[in-house]
Amino acid sequence: MQPAPRLIHRLAATLLAVALMPAGGCSTATAPAGSTPADGTGSSLAQPVISPGDVMPEDLERIPAALPGAPPLGDDMRRLLAARLMSFGPDYKPRTRHLTATGAPVYTNRLFLTSSPYLQQHAHNPVNWFPWGDEAFALAAQLDRPVLLSIGYSTCHWCHVMEEESFEDPEIAAAINERYIAIKVDREVRPDVDAIYMRAVQMMSGGQGGWPLNAWLTPDRKPFYGGTYFPARDGDRGARAGFLTIVKELARIYHEEPEKVDQATSRIVDAIRAGLEGDMPAGQGVPSAGALDGAASFYAGQFDPVDGGLNRAPKFPSSLPVRLLLRHHRRTGDSDSLQMARLTLRKMADGGMYDQAGGGFHRYATDSRWLVPHFEKMLYDNALLTSAYLEGWQVTGDEQFVRIVREILRYVGRDMTAPGGAFYSATDADSLTPEGHSEEGWFFTWTPAELEEILGAETARLVSLRYGVTPQGNFEGRTILHVSRPLTDVAAATDLSPEEAEKRIDAARETLYEARKSRPAPLRDEKILAAWNGLMISAFARAGLALDDASYVQSAGRAADFVLTSMRDGNGRLWRSARDGQAENPAFVEDYAFMIAGLLDLYEADGALRWLDEAVALQATLDEHYGDETRGGYYTTADDHEELLAREKPSYDGAEPSGNSVAALNLLRLAAFTTDDRYRAAADHLLTGFAPLIQGSPGAVSELLLALDWRHGSPREVVVVTAGRDDGSA
Repeated sequence: MQPAPRLIHRLAATLLAVALMPAGGCSTATAPAGSTPADGTGSSLAQPVISPGDVMPEDLERIPAALPGAPPLGDDMRRLLAARLMSFGPDYKPRTRHLTATGAPVYTNRLFLTSSPYLQQHAHNPVNWFPWGDEAFALAAQLDRPVLLSIGYSTCHWCHVMEEESFEDPEIAAAINERYIAIKVDREVRPDVDAIYMRAVQMMSGGQGGWPLNAWLTPDRKPFYGGTYFPARDGDRGARAGFLTIVKELARIYHEEPEKVDQATSRIVDAIRAGLEGDMPAGQGVPSAGALDGAASFYAGQFDPVDGGLNRAPKFPSSLPVRLLLRHHRRTGDSDSLQMARLTLRKMADGGMYDQAGGGFHRYATDSRWLVPHFEKMLYDNALLTSAYLEGWQVTGDEQFVRIVREILRYVGRDMTAPGGAFYSATDADSLTPEGHSEEGWFFTWTPAELEEILGAETARLVSLRYGVTPQGNFEGRTILHVSRPLTDVAAATDLSPEEAEKRIDAARETLYEARKSRPAPLRDEKILAAWNGLMISAFARAGLALDDASYVQSAGRAADFVLTSMRDGNGRLWRSARDGQAENPAFVEDYAFMIAGLLDLYEADGALRWLDEAVALQATLDEHYGDETRGGYYTTADDHEELLAREKPSYDGAEPSGNSVAALNLLRLAAFTTDDRYRAAADHLLTGFAPLIQGSPGAVSELLLALDWRHGSPREVVVVTAGRDDGSA
């Protein structure tokens, strides 16, 4: 396959000096790379509480007739936007720097009508944004304009930076509005769209990717240029060409050199389809357990023997598959696999990537020591790490690991749980300082003076010794708490027993957690995703079973009940997301796979047949609408989903496991629970289909190897026999 980038780089020769990621971006973590949606594409518009018919002329005046450089919005759209604005009430605080003297937004666009928190963040940009859908692309075709597609998520730091620098800039907005149809996509709600255009950007940038993702498309949705974060203007952050220049130049190329754009899009689309649709030849059968040895050897060669994880920076918790290494140790007795898992778990828990005051892990560490995190917190990370630490404790008996399990679940329970029992998605990296400036990590960092004011001099000294708090700090003049000295050394330095020192430190951590509630908290993304809830349901259920804690099982059950009752359509099919009582967007393979896994874990934890029955029902839907009957496994989207450039068949395990990896293990577990051998046969078909990848790149499918380990193992069955009653009943 010839690389697509060369043609487009020749096409845009004046932009060759522009780095696709000149100053950073919210990185990808992969090693390789209730209501019906209004337009049928998953970009539904939320209906305002107040009817547009109730909008008075003075209310309509609060919505601009047109955005800079854009055609008029029209009175019908303005009434919808005005009704939405009225529904928020007088206390509504628009997220924009463009405000009237009364605090009302100067600009409002169509994203204001959507339910996505990320799209809502851009609702008052001067850019004439559209949500993803047929309307936007039809308008692009009608006007013969290219499409500017921008993809991100609500807690992405560099998405916020680019919004502030470019999308909030009226001059840049006018340049976009005059030349393009601009579309915003929340990657967490539409991972199918994100996967297609991320693959395009990675091809055009030599494998680099991240968010914000910006792609230039033709009206038939084909990409011809793309990148991640772009500085706003020429010279900013050392860039030769800034976003404003790129926007103008690519529009010129689109209109003046269409034949070259057509050639570029054709090659890029062919490459996207080849990369995403999983057309690799199937293997000759289920791979042997030797693939597990190959994966363990791969990770041993990449391991950081000092700080754990892979020997590189940044460090993602998913990059070293702890659960796979623990299984390899159990299967082979390999002490190296156990040591890699144990050291990594300890170092992550001691580092600044772990929130020492409030519990829970940040998304990743920017350095090799797990010290300086990217401060956003994701539900899926904390779900997966709960399971990793729980299994680490089960294998090693290390009490630090079970403490981390309990602290993560406490964090999720008190900070990330919705009133109905389901779990929110994430919290932002940025927060406001006392001066009102938005800064990454300020909420989570401390100074010696702050500790002394809150804890008193004696306890502040104890905490400072344990967590490395110094006047100079380790992050922009403040300190990220991290375990800097062993507890025994801290106890000796303060004339305390280790037990008393630990008791006081634990109490101080809780005091700090309560004290920082007075600070402006990072934004919380309160959408509820079926897939991520499935992961956290598994975490709570498995912890409840292993730790004999019924409260954890109950939390898992409440979340499962919410998804099963509030996030399904009339045919029993799942919705992807829910917010403010509105469920929408057709589910993807990971929504089904992760929820099925969570239900099976709940069934193991409390024995209620409802969970097994629901898992069987969801698996039937997955088989019917997502299955690849020819090569085994599942596509990302259903057979009746919106038609996109490619129908992805996910394979690689990244920050989240792929839907196929989890589905494989689900099938094997269903076979064990139901004794229906069709599930085992489907799992074998899937593993055979992915055999070339398992055998050739085992490090890319670490979660799928958990299913392979199960397939070559012997699940234990326990039969409980009770004495009969006097009446002869059991």
